[in-house]
Amino acid sequence: MDGQPLISKEIEDIHSSATPGETQPRLDFPPYRSSLLRHPTKDLRHVDPEGAELFAPVFGQSDVDVLEADLTIQAGGEPIGERITVRGRLIDGDGRPVRGQLIEVWQANSAGRYIHKRDQHPAPIDPNFTGVGRCLTDDDGNYLFTTIKPGPYPWRNHHNAWRPAHIHFSLFGTDFTQRMITQMYFPGDPLFALDPIYQSITDPAARDRLIAGYDHDESRHEWSMGYRWDIVLTGSHRTPMETEEDA
Repeated sequence: MDGQPLISKEIEDIHSSATPGETQPRLDFPPYRSSLLRHPTKDLRHVDPEGAELFAPVFGQSDVDVLEADLTIQAGGEPIGERITVRGRLIDGDGRPVRGQLIEVWQANSAGRYIHKRDQHPAPIDPNFTGVGRCLTDDDGNYLFTTIKPGPYPWRNHHNAWRPAHIHFSLFGTDFTQRMITQMYFPGDPLFALDPIYQSITDPAARDRLIAGYDHDESRHEWSMGYRWDIVLTGSHRTPMETEEDA
């Protein structure tokens, strides 16, 4: 299996020849080995959008409850790890709020383990943490989640490969056929330079827009650390998004 030095060299070579201003992830990014197989290679076919909407959202089949935005109270006890709050605004390219939109999140627990049958690496499962939540943006486009800071985890892209800690965000528009997916990272992570998924965005400023900022005013005394992360849906400062096939 390829090692980190080879992956890092490939990333460096691609970045050095990249066109300035590539603000979205590349679909084909060779250091991210499976990216070559994880997107359509043929012309897309039109489908009936009403038929697609017969399927429920990713999490839940009922109205969104305000408690679903607190991932620390969704099981039988307190989850283990560093409690955090993540607050931000969903806005368009002109800075206008995007109101009443569904935001769903999913993440690993504090040990870097997902509750998923395909995640079998030997880190503990937290019985009191599901790792999923959702909310609706308010009239000013605000959202707020309370959760546990996720841990980094190994993945099989190459030998000794580790993903930086992150939270997945799914953003819906006016219907369930309008879906965009992205990831939020935490400041100062030493794995950024080594991660081909993060580095598949060749523009440094665009990569930086995926990193939340620590917000001391959002931190709560003896309770939680606070982070702020605004999401821009359109325009030149659009938050980098994955395609649904890459998520």
